Amino acid sequence: MSRRKSPLELSSEAFQGQIDEQQASATTSSGILPPIGASQGGNRSGPGLGLGSDKADGKTLAMKARRGLSRICKYILPPIILVLGTFTIFSPSSEFTKDDVFSATTVIFGAAILALVWALLQFLIIARIPVQSNGAGVSEETGLVSSTDSEATTARLIEIYEAIYEGAESFLRAEYSVCALFVICFAAVIFVLISWGTGWDTARGFFTSFSFVLGAITSMASGYLGMKVAVYSNVRTTISAQKPGWTACFNTAFRAGAVMGFALCGLGIFMLYATMLAFRVHYPAPEQWVYLTECLTGYGLGGSSIAMFGRVGGGIYTKAADVGADLVGKVVHGIPEDDPRNPATIADNVGDNVGDVAGMGSDLFGSFAEATCAALVIGNSIGLTGGWDAMVFPVVVSAVGIVVCMLCSFIATHISPVKSEAGVETALKVQLISTTVLMIPSVILAAKAFLPNSFDLKATVGNDMVTLTPIEAALCVIMGAIGGLTIGLITEYYTSHTYKPVRELADACKTGAATNMIYGIALGYKSVIIPVIVLASVIYGSFSLCDMYGVSLAAIGFLSNLATGLTIDVYGPVCDNAGGIAEMAELEPYVRDKTDALDAAGNTTAAIGKGFAIGSAALVSLALFGAFVTRIRNASAEAGAEELFLNGVNMLEPLTFAFLIIGGMIPFAFAAMTMKSVGLAAMEMVMEVQRQFDEKPHLLDENPTERPDYDACIAISTKASLREMVPPATMVILTPLLTGIFFGVNAVSGLLVGSLIASVQLAISMSNSGGAWDNAKKYIEKAAPDSDLQGKGSDIHKAAVVGDTVGDPFKDTSGPALNIVMKLMAVLSLVFADTFYAFNNGGGIFNL
Repeated sequence: MSRRKSPLELSSEAFQGQIDEQQASATTSSGILPPIGASQGGNRSGPGLGLGSDKADGKTLAMKARRGLSRICKYILPPIILVLGTFTIFSPSSEFTKDDVFSATTVIFGAAILALVWALLQFLIIARIPVQSNGAGVSEETGLVSSTDSEATTARLIEIYEAIYEGAESFLRAEYSVCALFVICFAAVIFVLISWGTGWDTARGFFTSFSFVLGAITSMASGYLGMKVAVYSNVRTTISAQKPGWTACFNTAFRAGAVMGFALCGLGIFMLYATMLAFRVHYPAPEQWVYLTECLTGYGLGGSSIAMFGRVGGGIYTKAADVGADLVGKVVHGIPEDDPRNPATIADNVGDNVGDVAGMGSDLFGSFAEATCAALVIGNSIGLTGGWDAMVFPVVVSAVGIVVCMLCSFIATHISPVKSEAGVETALKVQLISTTVLMIPSVILAAKAFLPNSFDLKATVGNDMVTLTPIEAALCVIMGAIGGLTIGLITEYYTSHTYKPVRELADACKTGAATNMIYGIALGYKSVIIPVIVLASVIYGSFSLCDMYGVSLAAIGFLSNLATGLTIDVYGPVCDNAGGIAEMAELEPYVRDKTDALDAAGNTTAAIGKGFAIGSAALVSLALFGAFVTRIRNASAEAGAEELFLNGVNMLEPLTFAFLIIGGMIPFAFAAMTMKSVGLAAMEMVMEVQRQFDEKPHLLDENPTERPDYDACIAISTKASLREMVPPATMVILTPLLTGIFFGVNAVSGLLVGSLIASVQLAISMSNSGGAWDNAKKYIEKAAPDSDLQGKGSDIHKAAVVGDTVGDPFKDTSGPALNIVMKLMAVLSLVFADTFYAFNNGGGIFNL
């Protein structure tokens, strides 16, 4: 086996030659379709779509990846690290001792570096799994010599993998090109409006724009890294599934998720805290830290803006391919999921990476950045009496969470490794529970170490100073962590086929798709009740203890085990892709059975993750709203005018109440736009897949002599997602901006509250309905043909597939993207708060 040339290199030039030599045998062995690299006429570029058989290209996928990483390391990272590092070194310690500053800095930077090293270590362990064939293997089931390790099948695995890689790479490249253009233009808008709104304080305008660009770059890097790692690991998970037992395949997928989880958290904390220290050069005194934290809000806005494009664009891509593949493949022609004869199957697997990995990673990074920024804005007055360490306590909590998640990860891989199918879901749940439990004493110790015995905070309502203690602050974080776990477990109850609701939904399919739809929608509505009660309890308790600062700490608590949450979220798409590769490569049935079991557990825990993400988004949005109120109060006080929101936000003000209703409408308009976008793209996909089946009648043969045109389906998803992601994102960005400029801060207050209330209810119901439909279908597929549910291919199963296809955009496009709706509108209002106030002292241009 030839040595890899870079971490992302999948095969050497010599092995690429082996693939070329084996294509002829791969075409005819075991009924496998002609290889993806086979020419269909025309000169296509990209692995798996013509590259494998086109030697004129002269570059392998591994060489491209190596060159891309080399350019990033040479031209992008050094200037950023040099600038931030220089500012960090010269960042003053004000009148506080160097030991005080050093302690928080050491913990935060130490945890960030530890996370990045841990992620690299997990990646290197995955990279040790060989992709090359070492000869024939032995079947786990029969003990006979198996063809699954044959060189022809290995070549086929590489072909499929490369097609998925190139599709994901090309989409993210196109999507991030649009995002880069937006970032450049919007950074200029931020600079002008913030500078003008603060009396042409160009330093604040520049710092806010700089942090916005930095947040956007970090978000894009997080999504891109996640996609790279997920695609790199899926084929290795398939290979590991061929080994006896469950430990190897589970650990491979789990470690792939850990690379994403720890790398994102480490990178996010490092860049955020380095930016804070850089800004301290200009704002050294504690009295100036209010401006430092306000400039830092651009970091959250940058992350959330990219998350909006990633979630919407990636969600439309993946669900257009998924719905199109299911409707034509399963319902019309009755072929299995991920069947290589289906032209949309490669696009479907690409979508898992760009939507469920890259989009999700950017989303949760945005939540972390916004929650931290909100806590710092609300709690900046803590620095006046408690010092730097006390003010940056929210960042310390996230740093402590990294260490806790790293320690708990050993439970899944070493202390109690997975040895059976039943142990897969248990291992993932133990991760969530153990990290939450271990966070409780860890947060208390961190609060005792970094917060003074008592410290003062300016109240959100009134002019009083609230005196807080470390235990009160720790309790707010703990309430958030326990609330997140509770909401996750409630979500599991409503979406897992282990429990009554989903089994009743499966029974409803016996009378057709209509009753399935009715019951699924009702299930989603009902599932809102308990999570909302939990959220309300957390909000009341944390606000009672620490004012609005407590709510922001509760949001931090929700995200304290973010590294573990991301690990589990990425684990699911990796297993899904591994199963798709196994099906397309026609590996032995036991391999697909293993990957299906891994994926089923991932679906259940993914539903838990969605509930966790929605709950955290609600708290983050509320915390950002509190930060917006605080910033408007500061702006009016600086102007020497009547202090706005001194006694809180009055919802009975006519303008506030009117925009409360408008704000409640925004999530429904957004959901309508994204759902329709998926429907339009899915229609194009269905027509294209059916066209190929009509024009290539032998494509559906058991041993087909024709191959599908995967490129056409990938192109449809790419074009549709890039086209359709712009209108809903534009609506979410422009609505609060135009409202604040024309109608003033009272209107913005109503808009934010209305969108928060409607978004959280709609997001929970849509996500849970979609998850329940998905698992009801899987429950029916596991049934025997002679049982009440009749199993695959029956009319009951077809009714379940209809529900699943409707639920796909519910749970993977509109539902998750609503998290960003409430967060992005709130953080955008926070960033432009001074600008809004500059128009007629907060009255807007119309000054109603």
